[in-house]
Amino acid sequence: MPPIVKTKNKLPQHVAIIMDGNGRWALERGLPRIEGHYAGAKTVKSIVRCCANVGVPILTLYAFSQENWKRPKEEVELLMKLLDYFLDEEIKALVKNGVRFQTIGRIEALPPAILKKLKKAAAVTAGNRKLILNLALNYGARTEILDAVSKILKKSKVDPGMSNGSEWLTEEVFSRYLYTAGLPDPDLLIRTSGEMRLSNFLLWQLSYSEIYITKKYWPDFTCEDFGQAIEEYQKRERRFGDVRA
Repeated sequence: MPPIVKTKNKLPQHVAIIMDGNGRWALERGLPRIEGHYAGAKTVKSIVRCCANVGVPILTLYAFSQENWKRPKEEVELLMKLLDYFLDEEIKALVKNGVRFQTIGRIEALPPAILKKLKKAAAVTAGNRKLILNLALNYGARTEILDAVSKILKKSKVDPGMSNGSEWLTEEVFSRYLYTAGLPDPDLLIRTSGEMRLSNFLLWQLSYSEIYITKKYWPDFTCEDFGQAIEEYQKRERRFGDVRA
């Protein structure tokens, strides 16, 4: 099989993906929505493998938003079962393939059994170095920012050095209080299904990210599609507000 990217020069160090279109993929085929989520889970496994093979070191997937709790109860329960199944079936493969598993979001609100497995998965893969798989669960970017502010305010009450003016509070310092502390901001955001919005995902971190939109639904997204997104990223000139050199 030919490589999915022509060159590994200028690879993004962090790719974030809004995995959209599972439900529509299923409905267009006359299937229950949950079948789209099962198909989407297979795509997750495929993209994790090809991301590691390409050499991108960090992959963040928007798996379950805070807004997703508004979906029908049966669908939410099935999504939780699917996550539970993923944790049971895939952790050994993650360990074997050098993938470090992490989560961002208010995971404490998830079912206790799943929360326990999430913490176990993070612990047993903590030493892996080939790829960081960062799963956004019960995640909302506005909540993340509010949580960061809350942490800063609490710390300022016990740390006199933080209460002597606001000069100490820089963008770099603020980033340390986000769920993604310790990770670089995404270089590339991929969104499937053709939707043109961020959907309350990594609003702070995506400020200067390159954005790639594909009309393909997530279950149809392949390693070749991932490679096309990487190649498109490699063609772009990132100036971060500066003028062209």
